[in-house]
Amino acid sequence: MSIGLLFPRCLVDKRQPRIDYAPMHPLPRHDWSLDESLALFTQPFADLIFSAQSVHRAWHAPNTVQMSTLLSIKTGACPEDCAYCPQSVRFDTGVGVEALMPVAQVVERARAARAAGATRFCMGAAYRSPKRRDIEQIAQMVREVRALGLETCATLGMLEPSQAQELKRAGLDYYNHNLDTSEEFYGQIISTRSYQDRLDTLTAVRDAGLNVCCGGIVGMGESQRDRAQLLVTLANLPQHPESVPINQLVRVPGTPLAQGPEVDPFDFIRTIAVARVMIPKAQVRLSAGRAEMSDELQALAFLAGANSIFYGEKLLTTGNPDVARDRALLNRLGMQPESAAAVHGAA
Repeated sequence: MSIGLLFPRCLVDKRQPRIDYAPMHPLPRHDWSLDESLALFTQPFADLIFSAQSVHRAWHAPNTVQMSTLLSIKTGACPEDCAYCPQSVRFDTGVGVEALMPVAQVVERARAARAAGATRFCMGAAYRSPKRRDIEQIAQMVREVRALGLETCATLGMLEPSQAQELKRAGLDYYNHNLDTSEEFYGQIISTRSYQDRLDTLTAVRDAGLNVCCGGIVGMGESQRDRAQLLVTLANLPQHPESVPINQLVRVPGTPLAQGPEVDPFDFIRTIAVARVMIPKAQVRLSAGRAEMSDELQALAFLAGANSIFYGEKLLTTGNPDVARDRALLNRLGMQPESAAAVHGAA
């Protein structure tokens, strides 16, 4: 099986010679089979990382990371039963209930995120599906955050087509709605919302003209086959998601998955690498679980093709590495944050 070849093309600069990579592969595919995805997962680790890094350099600026900040604008009391989620009203996790934040407070936090170097501001709310009055208030948040020069993203649960259209009119750039895992394994994690419900929301979001942010969680007891099938589902959507968050399960006390086994770090990195190969143009984001990752594991994730992180703030209700640690790690790796100019130049 060929995933596409690249050849080094030396570009000589009087100041510093470097090697650029010219793509020698077709446009992103939408016809991946489960066998092909599994074949990527079972490659020797070094071969898979080489393939992923080669694809990454064909489509993205190397050594550059997009910095996003995620703020919980409405916390707790979610009626769903997602087995990993500390915000479910069904689990005793110690997470308090907080109503939807005032617009001015959200804008203040967005301004602080921009000052710390974030270029995308994501707003998350613990809803099964937001009500009309909620959408109206969130639309105002979107307008004001976007006026700061930040990309905007929201994750609010299931959306009706009209709600997605209203958010688009407000200027929302991205909508996050994860599939979490394969359709086959999904029923072991969630019973209050079907897999088709999630796909229907993705369709509403895409039809409204919004960019899609959609990924999954590694470490819920799923098999390698489930991870491979999740990526097949994402890669075979009519249009690839622009962002693919790969989360590592945070085992929160009080949730049904609190006592689950730890994820093999190499399995986690393989998932990132296969996502990069199969969905080459997307930003692959290190999301939940990064607080528990060593610097070395994060460096491997970047080598495997991750090029976006959540940065600063708490990641909804679980911890996130602080800004100083992130800056220090990027400096050690010779990496740099994506500039605001690059973000808006690509928009």
